[in-house]
Order: sequence, then C-alpha cells, then structure tokens
Amino acid sequence: MLNLSEKKLDNEAGIEHLYSSRLLNTPGKFNIIRRWMLGVLSFLIACMFLPWQQNVQGYGKITPFMPQDRPQSVNSILAGRIEKWNVREGQQVNKGDTLLIISEVKEKFFDPQILARTNTQIENKMDAVKSKQEKINALQKQVGALKSGLNFKLQQAKNKVKQFRFKVQAEKADYEAAKLNQKLSEDQFARLEKLYNQGLASLTELQNRTNKNQEAQAKLISAENKYNTALQELINSEIELNSIEADYLDKISKAESNLSETAGDLFESQADIAKMRIEYSNLQTRSDLYIIRAPQDGFVVKALKAGIGETIKEGEEVVSILPATAKLAVELYVKAVDLPLLYEGCKVRVQFDGWPALVFSGWPNASVGTFGGVVKVIDKVNSANGKFRVLITPDPDDVVWPELIRAGSGVYGWAMLNNVMLGYELWRQFNGFPPDMVKNIESASSGMTKSKEDK
Repeated sequence: MLNLSEKKLDNEAGIEHLYSSRLLNTPGKFNIIRRWMLGVLSFLIACMFLPWQQNVQGYGKITPFMPQDRPQSVNSILAGRIEKWNVREGQQVNKGDTLLIISEVKEKFFDPQILARTNTQIENKMDAVKSKQEKINALQKQVGALKSGLNFKLQQAKNKVKQFRFKVQAEKADYEAAKLNQKLSEDQFARLEKLYNQGLASLTELQNRTNKNQEAQAKLISAENKYNTALQELINSEIELNSIEADYLDKISKAESNLSETAGDLFESQADIAKMRIEYSNLQTRSDLYIIRAPQDGFVVKALKAGIGETIKEGEEVVSILPATAKLAVELYVKAVDLPLLYEGCKVRVQFDGWPALVFSGWPNASVGTFGGVVKVIDKVNSANGKFRVLITPDPDDVVWPELIRAGSGVYGWAMLNNVMLGYELWRQFNGFPPDMVKNIESASSGMTKSKEDK
C-alpha cells in the first residue's frame, strides 16, 4: 500500500481487466469533442467582441410619397346610367382620355334640345330687355321734354303775370287820375252852380259843366272797370302759373313713375337673363360631365362599376387609377418606444418583399439585396394599429431602388443606430433595455440645426 517496492501492484493484480477500471479511463473520441467544445466556446467568446450596429426595425409597405401620386378613385359628379366603357383594367391612359360615357336619368334633363331651347329663351329675353331699354330711352326723352316744356310755360306764364302787373299799375294810375279828375269836375260844378245861383254864371255854362262832370264820372267808372279787369287778369295769370306748374309736375311724375317701373322691369329681366345664362352654362357643363375622363396620366387599376346600363349615384366611385409618374416611398410602422430614436434624415436599410436578399441587420455592409433610404416624414400621431408611421425615400448616395417594385408590396426596414459590441447588444436584448441613443440625439440635433440654418 505504501508502494515501497519497485514492482507495481496493479500490473501484478491485473486490475486493468476490471469493469470499474475500464469506466475510469477516458476514451480518445471524448477528447476530440472536448477540444471542439472548447474551440466553439472560444469562438463565441471572441464573437462577443465583434462590432454590432444597433437598429430599430419595422414592417410596412411601398406607397407613393406625394398625395397626388397615390391611387385615386374617379367619381361620377352626376347620377347616370353607364352607356359605354372605353378602357379596360390595367390599361394606360393619358390625362383627358375618355374612361366611360353615361346618360341622363333625371327627367328634367331628358329633352335633347334643352340647350337650344334655353338659348332661344335667353335671346327672347334679351329682345324684351332691348324693348324695355328703348322704352326707357323714350320715357327719358319724354321727361326731358316735359321739363323743358315746364320751364318754357313757366317762363311764359311769369312773363304774362309780369305784363298784367304792369297793366294793373297803368290802369291803377288811370283810375287814380280819373278819380282826381272827377273830384276836380265836381268841385268846378259846385262852384259854377253856386255862381249860377248868385246870377254870376249863365245857364249854358252850368249845363256845359254838368256835361263835363258827367263825362268825368263816366271816365272814372271806365277807369275803375279797367283797373278791376286788369287786376282780375293778374290774378288769373298767377292762378294759371300755379296750374301750369302743377299740371306739368303731375305729367313729369307720371312719366318718371313709368320710367322707374320700366327700369325695374329691365333690371328684373336682366337678372332673369343672368340666371338663364347660369342655367345654360350649367347645362353645358352637365353635358360635358356625361363623359368621365382621366384626371391624370396613369393606369386603370380596377373598375368599381361594371356592365352597360348600370346606374350610378352622384359622387359614386366608378374606377380607380394609379398615377404613372409616382415617386415611391416606404411606409414603415414602428413602435412608440422606438420612435424617439428616429429623426428626419436618419439612414435606413430596406428589404422589399419578393426581392432576393441576405440580411444581417447588425452588419449592413455584409447584407445583400438591401437598399438605402432616408427618413423624410415622422407622423405626430399614431395610426390605427397603435404604431407610428414613418415615410422613407431613396437614399441618393446609395444604390437606386429597383424599378419593378410596386405600390402596396411589403417592405421590411431597419434604421441604423450606434456601433456596439455584440456581447453588449445581447446583454441589452436579454434585459429588455432600449438601444443606445446618444449618437442618435447628437445627429438629430445637428440635423435640426442645419435645417434651421437653411431656412
């Protein structure tokens, strides 16, 4: 037991043939496995120190970047019945090409000569307006003539009044002279009669004086009559002056009333013409709307109404068109927790569905079949799926996107963030920590500062 002898006990006993001894010996193949495991472990440990680029991933689809380039539905402005289709699905059309033709379904527009008849009504109304305008011109001339006649008559009557005033003054002077003459005649008669009674005058002289006194009395009466007549004529001329003015003002008022009434009818007729012209223009536009045309160059995607004779409502969609020259972009949806890591101008790698690719998200340089993009728009509110939409356009410094991609196809994308060790990234993923965003914030701040300087 103390192994004092040079002779080995195990060899003498032959214990290598025992079952327990065979279990304690390690076979050579297990040594090979151990070496492989140690090599793999060493390789994995070495991989922990490899560089890894952090990223934010999202899935979305291809969509036109500009709103006018997105698929649009062509609506029928009028209610109608489909008469003829001029296109088929998938056909390329140019702006203004006829897509389909519809016919009228409202009974008030059934008359095929409605435009001609409306135009005839407008012409008749214009003739009526012309007649009323001529009537207005005639009434204006009549009012002018009445005003001129009024001025002439007033001047004539005023002159007549003035003439009679002069005549009254003259007759009044004659009357006053006759009164004075008659008074003198009476005085002379009285003195002569007194002398006759005294026997100082003859009867012949008394008779002659009596005759002269009577003549003076007759002249006084005649002068008084003439004065009264002249005064009456003056009053009549003044009354005539007032009556002339009142008569002409009445005629002028009636003419002006007719003029105003005719002018009102004229304005009403002109308003009717304006309404009828609007209606005529609407009818012309309506007749053009029976032909539904392509709003822009593009491709007919789908006919939403089919068949001949099918009726459509006002504003109803009839066909869908995809614009031909659409600038495509990627519409990615990212989680709210990843949204602060993105900013306008952020570099993104995208992979298109149906496009062969070999992707290493942490080593973008080793990926094959991916394409570069730049974040252009980040929505301020979330979408219906609870995620935030990000619009990405092609990176001008990277490979051009394939021409065969179509709007609506799926896209997988990831935004490139910081370069870290693979071991750190695995540790972060296992613990659920967010990506490192120090470099991201610095890039975003520099991008915002640059955009402000550009503005």
